[in-house]
Amino acid sequence: MRYVLPVPATDNPPPPHPGADPRPVPGQDPRVQWGLSLAVIAVGALTIRPMGFGGQGLAVAVLFVLNSAALLGRGLPEHRVPPRVALTWLTSGIAAAIALIGVSGSGTSYLFAFFLAGHIGYRLDTRRALALAGTCSLLCAGVLYFHLGPGDPELPWVLGLTTGVPVVVGILNRTQRQAVRSALSAAESAERAARAEARTAVLTERGRIARDVHDVLAHSLAGINMQLELADALLETGDLEKVREANNKAHGLVKESLKQAQWTVHALREDALPLLESLTAMIESAGHHDALTVTGSVREVPARVTQNLLRIAQEALTNAARHAPGGGVDVELTFAAASITLRVRNRPATRAVTPGVGSGMGLIGMRERVALLGGTVGAGPITEGRDQGGWQVEAVIPG
Repeated sequence: MRYVLPVPATDNPPPPHPGADPRPVPGQDPRVQWGLSLAVIAVGALTIRPMGFGGQGLAVAVLFVLNSAALLGRGLPEHRVPPRVALTWLTSGIAAAIALIGVSGSGTSYLFAFFLAGHIGYRLDTRRALALAGTCSLLCAGVLYFHLGPGDPELPWVLGLTTGVPVVVGILNRTQRQAVRSALSAAESAERAARAEARTAVLTERGRIARDVHDVLAHSLAGINMQLELADALLETGDLEKVREANNKAHGLVKESLKQAQWTVHALREDALPLLESLTAMIESAGHHDALTVTGSVREVPARVTQNLLRIAQEALTNAARHAPGGGVDVELTFAAASITLRVRNRPATRAVTPGVGSGMGLIGMRERVALLGGTVGAGPITEGRDQGGWQVEAVIPG
């Protein structure tokens, strides 16, 4: 089975104020905005008159430079310009554009007002943008209507009223930008959630593998260690027969561990194991023939249910062999309409029980397995019937 570890996600901090998200928005190329600004400036430099170093020409030149600077400011990243600074800059730019319309004698001075009004809608919130654009329209119309300053006599005052109209385009662009960024944020949030879910799945799978490793190693290694310590102690007494007996038991535990390891490898594979065949083979390999009883209508079950039922049966059979050697074992598998029940019962020991130390994690592992599947498990002594004095493990799993 392949395990893919998720790459830790780095959360982007929220922007300091609305509209200041530094992430680029798809479909918006800043080079286009720079190109338009430079085109307006170039056209203005070629058409706006008079320009010079004295009198009206100097005033036009200064206002032209101010308008150009205000227009080029559109290319500044939003997250680097606080809202108050943007409001001041655009208000000053509109004032300079109105003044340029009133002072210049001819040319395309009105283009600065059009482009700045559009950017007002894009940069400022709707209420401020509409207020500033409306002021721009009224003042431009007033300058042209009342002929305040030399002005261009050929420009109609109605043109001044339209200078604030591009604010609507700016507002629409801003709304689209916010929608795109909201979609990007939602996608990033979904990706982070998916990574967190994947990490949770990996941790859950690690827990399952840890339980499987415990089931194979903890019991077997504890028994082997106990027999080897016993052999070491018997060597000092010189009782070679008992030393040989302890050594043989250790060899038997090694073989049992290898057998259990094979079952663990099968359980960790993606391939689904057939429940009945696998359970039957496991019981027979433990030395109990014809011990499985199946009731109900047999059906296919999910792979994870099969794996966990087999691990629970393996744990129960291992405990029976350790704590009740020689005792008979009965395994019942019941298929009900909405659940599957596995019951493992062992009779009292018929041979001497060798004291050993367990890890205490066997029953905990069973409970964890069953809890992951939404079922229940119980374990305890049998107090009546022919198996009185034995032990029973019962797991009920929905499905």
